[in-house]
Amino acid sequence: MPIVVTRGRSGRWALACLAFLVAEVTLRIYWIAGGRWGYTACDRTDLTDPAGGCGADRVEALPFWPGWGAVGVGAILTVLVIYALRVPGRSAAAGAWTAAALLVIAAFPLHLLFEVPAALAGRPSDWRDLGARLALVVGGVLFAGLANATGPRTGSAAPGYRPVPRWTRRWAYVAVALPVVGWAVPHGLWLLDVPFGISQQQLDEIHQDLAVATGVAITFVPPLAGLLCLGLVQRWGQQFPRWVPGLAGRGVPRLLAVVPAGVVAMALVMYGALSTAVLGGRLLTGESSWPELREGWAVTATLLVFLGWGVALGVTTAGYALATRSPADPEVEQS
Repeated sequence: MPIVVTRGRSGRWALACLAFLVAEVTLRIYWIAGGRWGYTACDRTDLTDPAGGCGADRVEALPFWPGWGAVGVGAILTVLVIYALRVPGRSAAAGAWTAAALLVIAAFPLHLLFEVPAALAGRPSDWRDLGARLALVVGGVLFAGLANATGPRTGSAAPGYRPVPRWTRRWAYVAVALPVVGWAVPHGLWLLDVPFGISQQQLDEIHQDLAVATGVAITFVPPLAGLLCLGLVQRWGQQFPRWVPGLAGRGVPRLLAVVPAGVVAMALVMYGALSTAVLGGRLLTGESSWPELREGWAVTATLLVFLGWGVALGVTTAGYALATRSPADPEVEQS
């Protein structure tokens, strides 16, 4: 089956990406000029006056990355969009996929998974930071769409359900179990005032800082999200169920499953690895001690849970991609 790249389709995605970049760069130039609307000076781990951006109006010298650094990145991405539109193909798609992944990773999607429900439940939150990071997620989605539109379009996979390898199923079950056992169980016990793996002081701080609704959201969102991993090894991950209006029985677009799962897997692995590295650094500098680590072992263990969860999800995604890939087709591009 020949490969067709339509300029109309790629053009729409390119315009959407350019609109995103213009909005982001315009906002950064506004900050450089002295404006502070939408800017935040909050430290995510120690919020002080989050509603006011933690004194953002008093910041005189804008840091490099929120200002000129972001403008430079916007210029590079603009060149990438123009290149993808004028020279569609594998290289353009690879660049757009890379941009999409970096934008989503920069948004710290794992934090958003916890912080947005907590903010909606009434916890004091830095909405400027949340809004900026949600915008990065939108930008990542737009660049993923551009990559899909400008890259080589091979024939679709054969219709029907294609069973995944047995090892893929095993890793999927691990990816589902880890957030339940390693996250929901300890957090649920803490909500019930059981000091499981933490000190009584830490437990008191948790109940002081979190409302019940926020705690429930933080406890149950990750395992519920983890259940989506089952779609990578079951029929409904390849064919829409009968109860889905207008799509019943149709094939699920391969990238609709592979891209989000792959990005989340990378984010989980990076979060777990970086957090573990930070913890190791604190131990080396004496900011943390081994007795403290042993006393709060359940908190430390969550870092390994995220790392393992990301690895399990990544392997499962690879198995899904292998099972659903199409036979190689001759590559012919038509402008």
